[in-house]
Amino acid sequence: MKTPNDKPRLLSLLLLAGILVFLSVSCGIGTTKIGDITGHPRDYAGKEVTVSGEVTETFSLFVIKYFVLRDSTGEITVVTDRPLPAKGEKIKVKGVVKEAFSIGDKTSLVLVEGTEKPSR
Repeated sequence: MKTPNDKPRLLSLLLLAGILVFLSVSCGIGTTKIGDITGHPRDYAGKEVTVSGEVTETFSLFVIKYFVLRDSTGEITVVTDRPLPAKGEKIKVKGVVKEAFSIGDKTSLVLVEGTEKPSR
């Protein structure tokens, strides 16, 4: 049996669910810290991850396009075929972690962005 309080209760629950979804997306919940990737490259090599942070550099030359993304734990280069984001922009990116090159004890990791549109 429905009571007069059912409608306001349902609206309150929907509002609460919407707020939780918004907070989880905007606060970077569900993302991987860049420092975890760069600190443990074998654990992430070939795996799809989502990272978020601020764009600190961009580069485009013919078919090569990349940008550097920084969070509070480190930075990683993101290779993309999409339009480059603006420097200073805060974005979330999903991609696969790859080893760009390795010389001696130096290794460079990149995140190859998937074809999905990055979240803002």
